[in-house]
Amino acid sequence: MIQAPIQKTIAASDWALLGLLSVIWGGSFLFVGVAVKELPPLIIVALRVSLAALALQIVLRVMGLSLPRERQAWATFFGMGILNNVIPFSLIVWGQSHIASGLASILNATTPLFTLIVAHYLTSDEKLTGAKLGGVLVGFIGVAVMIGSAALTSFNTNVLAQLAVLGAALSYGFSGVFGRRFKTLGIQPVVAATGQVTASSCMLLPVSLLVDRPWMLAMPSTATILSLLALALVSTAFAYLIFFRLLARAGATNVGLVTFLIPVSAILFGVLLLGETLEWRHMAGMVLISAGLMLIDGRPAAAMGRYLKAPRKSDERAFPPPCEEG
Repeated sequence: MIQAPIQKTIAASDWALLGLLSVIWGGSFLFVGVAVKELPPLIIVALRVSLAALALQIVLRVMGLSLPRERQAWATFFGMGILNNVIPFSLIVWGQSHIASGLASILNATTPLFTLIVAHYLTSDEKLTGAKLGGVLVGFIGVAVMIGSAALTSFNTNVLAQLAVLGAALSYGFSGVFGRRFKTLGIQPVVAATGQVTASSCMLLPVSLLVDRPWMLAMPSTATILSLLALALVSTAFAYLIFFRLLARAGATNVGLVTFLIPVSAILFGVLLLGETLEWRHMAGMVLISAGLMLIDGRPAAAMGRYLKAPRKSDERAFPPPCEEG
């Protein structure tokens, strides 16, 4: 099968999809912020992956695809489900029961920092360079600024919640390396996404039933039910479809730009719809984390270098070419 070449630059239509994806994933923090006020974290996560799995199963059937039956494939689905869904989703939802959704989104933006560190030690072809190491250090300085000195004086629930979201980012980092196995197994990305959320639902549903006993809980409000549906169907199932479309067209590096955009929409949603506020240190931390991500990405620095090296028209007027004597 002939594949379309991956674009080195992003087309206007893909920029639109990238913006949409950032809003959808930023919205996931809003939906969790609404649902966590009425439901326990495990129930929220279990419903998220279960409904998303159901939706993606339907998509697979429409596409004429199916999940593989080999044990190795399902072992990978379960491993990826643990690292990419069960652990991070649970930690983020629990964290958001104690901290603002905007703050959680900023902390979650450290995922590329952890991915670089994990890949450096667990792979042979993704080693840290000097620039990337500098970006990681700047990013973690931003994390330290955000958490503040409270972590040194009192290990309270707020600090623990922030560390939980950082733990989710670390788990995402491991999943980024673990997910390389799907390519080795020849499993298509959409099939991999469906398999991992299906495996995650198999793990989370029994646990949530035993721990939270949902039949004992009060009926959630309409807002919570709609938030759960949006979280599962829009921010998970639909987001995966957009993500893989962008991945095929623009490549992983370009799609990674969504990391810069998610906190923007998440903060706006939190402030405008949830009445949240962020302290100055949170915004300062976000700036440092963004600076670290830019150093890692490399393109902003490269673009600045090209700009500085480009000849200026004013320079050409000031230094006209010498006339040839004839």
